[in-house]
Amino acid sequence: MSDQRSLLVRALWFLLVGWWVTGIWLSAAWLLNVTIIGIPLGIKMINKVPLVLTLKRRDRLVEESNGGSQYSLVVRAVWFVFVGWWASGVWTGVAYALSVTIVGLPLAIWMYNKLPFVVSLYQY
Repeated sequence: MSDQRSLLVRALWFLLVGWWVTGIWLSAAWLLNVTIIGIPLGIKMINKVPLVLTLKRRDRLVEESNGGSQYSLVVRAVWFVFVGWWASGVWTGVAYALSVTIVGLPLAIWMYNKLPFVVSLYQY
């Protein structure tokens, strides 16, 4: 039995709650990410954006056994300090704007799924 909600429930969630809660959620996650101590929680929040927006659970896309590997922690930290923190703010703003247009929702969801990579080169 699938753990996913029905499309009707997810659509109603998005229309009544998901679109506006996601804006607050993303703002809090981004603010946490620009603080050193808040990064772990901010990243966890970013990983939950599809769930908050549409109640869609995220599947693991890259597995170590398939040859996928993470960048080193040093490379990811340097990326975050010089690019990730501000690029994720721009990326999040564009994705959120697309998500409230309904027509742009598929692209917004794709962008939300890529957000961990934009922030810190994290591959899931």
